[in-house]
Amino acid sequence: MHHSRALAALALLATTVLVTSGCALNEISVSKDPRSQHLSGVLSASGASSQGVAQTAWIAGFYPIEPDVRVNYAGGGSGAGRSDFQNGTSAFIGSDRAFDIEEIEEGPFRTCAEGSDLVEIPAYISPIAVAFALEGVDELRLDAATIAGIFAGDIDSWDAPEIAALNPDATLPSLAITPVHRSDKSGTTGNFTAYLDEAAGDAWSYGEVDEWPVESGEAAQESAGMQQALRANGTIGYMDASAADGLTTAAVETGGEYVPFSPEAAAAVVDNSTIEDGRAATDLAFELNRTTPGVYPIVLVSYLIGCAEYADADEGTNAKAYFSYVVSEEGQAASAAAAGSAPISATLRAQIEPVLEQMK
Repeated sequence: MHHSRALAALALLATTVLVTSGCALNEISVSKDPRSQHLSGVLSASGASSQGVAQTAWIAGFYPIEPDVRVNYAGGGSGAGRSDFQNGTSAFIGSDRAFDIEEIEEGPFRTCAEGSDLVEIPAYISPIAVAFALEGVDELRLDAATIAGIFAGDIDSWDAPEIAALNPDATLPSLAITPVHRSDKSGTTGNFTAYLDEAAGDAWSYGEVDEWPVESGEAAQESAGMQQALRANGTIGYMDASAADGLTTAAVETGGEYVPFSPEAAAAVVDNSTIEDGRAATDLAFELNRTTPGVYPIVLVSYLIGCAEYADADEGTNAKAYFSYVVSEEGQAASAAAAGSAPISATLRAQIEPVLEQMK
C-alpha cells in the first residue's frame, strides 16, 4: 500500500518537473476539442503593448483547441511590431493602427508570399483613457481643446481658467500639470493624436503621429510605464483601458455631452465608421468617425495583421486558426473579461469572417 502511494507520488513529481522544466504546455497534444484541426508549430508575434492582456487571454483560450500550436506574443509596441512583420521575424503582429497605403505599396513584407495582400482586422477595440492623479479631485471633465492645450504644454497649471470653466464644482489646486506621453513609437499615441487633430482645432498643430511630437512633459515606456508614471500627484496621461485599472479617468466631451470612458461607448465609434478607400478586400482598416454625439471619442482600434498568403503555408494555416479564435464570440468575451475591451459587433464579425477564409 505504502509502496503504491510512493510510486504514485513519484509519478506526479515527474510529471510536474517535466512540465515546469521546459516542456511547454503547447507541446502536449491533449486536445479533444471538436474545433481542433490537429495543427502544430510556432507562431511568434510582437507588437502593440495595449493588446498584451488580451493576447494572454487569447493564447490561453486557443490552447485547448490547438495545444500543439505554441503562440508567443512579445509586445514591444506597435512600431516595433510593424518593423518585425516587414522584416519577416513575426508571423503576425498586433498594431494600434493599420499600415498606411503608402507603407503597403513600399513593402516588402517578408512574412508573406510575394504579391500577397495583407490581412488587417480590428480585433481589439478599447477606449483610450485620459487618466490623471490629482489629490482631492475624483472627477474631471475635459474637452478636446483643453486636452490638446495640456499635452501641448500651453495649459500648465491645474487651476488654469480653461480647466476651471469645465469643472466649476471642483477644487482645483495651483499645481503644475505634468503631462505624460509615450516615449516609444506607439499606435496608442497615433490614435490619441488623431483625435486631437480631428477635434481640437487650432489648439493642436502637430497632426496625427505615432511618435510624440512635443518636447515638454514626461516620457514613459509602453503602457506599463505610463501606468507607473501616473501614480505621481499632478500627472495626466493617455493609455489603453487595460492599463487604466485603478487610475482616475476624465469624462470627455463629444456632441455636447461629457462621456465617461467605457467599452460600449468606444465600440459605438467603430459601428458608425467606414473602411478606408483604396484597401484590398482583406484589409479592413477603418476611417474612424469620432464625432457621433454620446460616444466616447478617444478610441483605440487595434489590429491583428497577417498575410492573405504566407510564405510558409503551415504558418498561414496556424495564423488563420488563431485569428478565427480571436474574433469569435468566445475570444472576444475572453479579452473583454481580461482587458475591459469592447467585443466586436455581429456586423463587424460578419465582415471579418470572409477575410479569414481567404488566409492560407
